[in-house]
Amino acid sequence: MTRLLAWVQSVALTIGGPGLFIIAFLDSSFLSFPEVVDLIIATAAIQDSSVMVYYAAMATAGSLLGCLALYGVGRRGGQAVLRSRFGTRRLQRATALFHRYGIWAIVIPALLPPPAPFKLFVLLGGVAGVRPLRFATAVLIGRSIRYFGIGILAIWYGRQTLEFVHRHGRPVAIVFLVLVVAGIVWFLMRRRPEPDFDP
Repeated sequence: MTRLLAWVQSVALTIGGPGLFIIAFLDSSFLSFPEVVDLIIATAAIQDSSVMVYYAAMATAGSLLGCLALYGVGRRGGQAVLRSRFGTRRLQRATALFHRYGIWAIVIPALLPPPAPFKLFVLLGGVAGVRPLRFATAVLIGRSIRYFGIGILAIWYGRQTLEFVHRHGRPVAIVFLVLVVAGIVWFLMRRRPEPDFDP
């Protein structure tokens, strides 16, 4: 853990906002850097709280563009890829969830740290035909809450935030996912959502 934090700290000091933008873009599209974006934001906020908003905004923007790139793959040919990997029946069930829960099927995974399979939901959003503006709005909401939330926690609690993200990200993600899904199911039972999909 100490070695990882030392590496993240050195990266945070050298790459700046543009570098974080690139890492967030790659992490949300075609590569994977679990927890690195979160840890860089937290480290930068601990070292200088005045840069937190800038770093969180750059991470959010990079992640949004990365998700849009992967979403585009889903729109153009992701159905064949997902069908070959998961089968037609599972793919139909997954797309049905998008039609039932709308943009919440993007917002929730965008909030969660690894091991939540966010890229799978991004691809499914393209396959299911979620409208581009709705999709981008959902990603923006979820990623903003996540990255700005981590930055705020880092300012409040300092180095403890780094330890918490690294050690407890998985169980917190699972608990949070269960609570949010339960809340959304309750909400949708009381209100019929507007269509989020292209005809």
